[in-house]
Amino acid sequence: MIDRNEFAQELMLRETIRKAIGIVRQRRQKSVLVEQQGEKMLRDVIRSLISETSAVASMAKHDSTGINTLEDLLRNTNLLSVLETGYKSLTTDENQRTSYRNHILAAIEKALAPEESRKEAGEDEELGAVVNEDVTIDIDSKPEDDPDFISVEDEEPAEADPKDEFGLSGEDKTGRNRAFTDFQDIEKNILTAFDDLDNPEDSTMFEEYLLKNLALYFDKFETELKTDVEEPAVAADAQLDEPAADASMEDDEEIANIELQEVIAHLNINDIIENLL
Repeated sequence: MIDRNEFAQELMLRETIRKAIGIVRQRRQKSVLVEQQGEKMLRDVIRSLISETSAVASMAKHDSTGINTLEDLLRNTNLLSVLETGYKSLTTDENQRTSYRNHILAAIEKALAPEESRKEAGEDEELGAVVNEDVTIDIDSKPEDDPDFISVEDEEPAEADPKDEFGLSGEDKTGRNRAFTDFQDIEKNILTAFDDLDNPEDSTMFEEYLLKNLALYFDKFETELKTDVEEPAVAADAQLDEPAADASMEDDEEIANIELQEVIAHLNINDIIENLL
């Protein structure tokens, strides 16, 4: 038969333990809440600092108008998004992406080259040479055979494929075709930005750093496509550690034992037994 005194003491001890554990949990919850509030305040401060720094950085400008124009082109147009989408869509063969890259860079360089001014200068020189040249006509030959004869008869021009004219020799045609399509989307933005630059130094800086940055972005896109990452050698020998004892639970038990002893020291066992009888 269970002794009443032992039974009462056991009940008292259980209740005391529950209270002690409850006190420990409340303290821990309060500590965690305070810590979370502190972390939130810290994050808010960091966000504020980052926002201020970003605002200052966005206002900062380079020493070259050409570089400022280029940065605006890269940030505020669809240039990079079009090239990234087109480049990353070519996943069958790396040669397709290489072709895409080479065609885009070559097309931009060709579009920005001062071809018109050079052609006009060349036409003026040729025209002057023709005017000063003596014209000799051989009556016995057919006029049509003369290289200077200008024919006005209608002739059906051969239809040239614009993709062939756009293409580079020896490059993959799938990459060429996608580059041709995407270049139609970005060419206007590039030429608009470039035409705003009248200073030759700015124009040179714009073209040079545009080509360099796009080459770097293509390298970045290629890196992002590389999904076959080798496992580090050190990882192959790694072993799972034995689960460590929960330090927080040990702390809870230690605190509960201390507080339990303090509670028991102030209890009157006789009073408790009399109330139970």
